[in-house]
Amino acid sequence: MKAVRVITGRGIPLTRSDVDTDQIIPSDWLKRVSRTGFGEGLFSEWREGSDFVLNQSRYDGATVLVAGPNFGVGSSREHAVWALQDYGFDAVVSPRFGDIFRNNSLKMGLVPVVLPAEVVERLQAALDEDPGIELVVDVEARRFAAPALGIDEPFTLDDFTQHRLLEGLDDIGITLTHADEITAYESTRPSWAPSVAP
Repeated sequence: MKAVRVITGRGIPLTRSDVDTDQIIPSDWLKRVSRTGFGEGLFSEWREGSDFVLNQSRYDGATVLVAGPNFGVGSSREHAVWALQDYGFDAVVSPRFGDIFRNNSLKMGLVPVVLPAEVVERLQAALDEDPGIELVVDVEARRFAAPALGIDEPFTLDDFTQHRLLEGLDDIGITLTHADEITAYESTRPSWAPSVAP
């Protein structure tokens, strides 16, 4: 996965709460065998309505989704994260995330930022008025900012997860940082024993 340090971009306000992973990417879209192309399916049932926020051209190119509380609840569905990333989002801001969705996001480089509900509501109202407002998600400093609104808030990110994001390490990448040790260990094992080497 790509390294994430500072995300600077515009936002889209999604004022709905309790958005589950089936609403993010409906099950009809889960038949794909590759990880790409899920952006078309993002909120596909809601996008059938012309007034849905993702259908408004004034938000084209936005990279931060500013969602209501309890975003990403429901079943574990990595495809939900893939769909958000494939559409172009690098971060999602919400007062609260589903635990599994948040973990999946962090393992795949999508930054879930938890902010107080009143801050998120203020952001959503401001983005509705002015889609050009710049948002900054600083993973290194663990801070979220909207300078034009005077918002500068810390967000929680444990040291290990911050390291993963800053270095662009998914689970395989972390394992490969120990490649020399794995190779050394494998060289001490009898040739007839099972090996992790290809």
